[in-house]
Amino acid sequence: QVQLQESGPGLVKPYQTLSLTCTVSGGSITTSGYTWNWIRQPPGKGLEWMGVITYGGSTYYSPSLESRTSISRDTSKNQFSLQLSSVTPEDTAVYYCVRRDLKYGRAFDYWGQGTQVTVSS
Repeated sequence: QVQLQESGPGLVKPYQTLSLTCTVSGGSITTSGYTWNWIRQPPGKGLEWMGVITYGGSTYYSPSLESRTSISRDTSKNQFSLQLSSVTPEDTAVYYCVRRDLKYGRAFDYWGQGTQVTVSS
């Protein structure tokens, strides 16, 4: 059973950098066939895919967020992280780290519980 757990501050001030870490247990982030994603949901809105790091370490980002987003990993800790710079109140959302199974219908099969991040001064 794969488990993902987000961690990081719940309150960030405007113009600062939002930083979150996802700790993965029950599976390795370097195992072939899986990718590791960040998805967010602003209040009252739908899910928004932000970006991904593959099992090989390649990264890809949503075009609307690419200029402000960086995803990295620490394989020794089995963790991957999100940094979103220059945040505004519109970045307030629940942030999820999510596994995608490339072999099982490309499903987002395991999700963290989500963490609320509020951008406010």
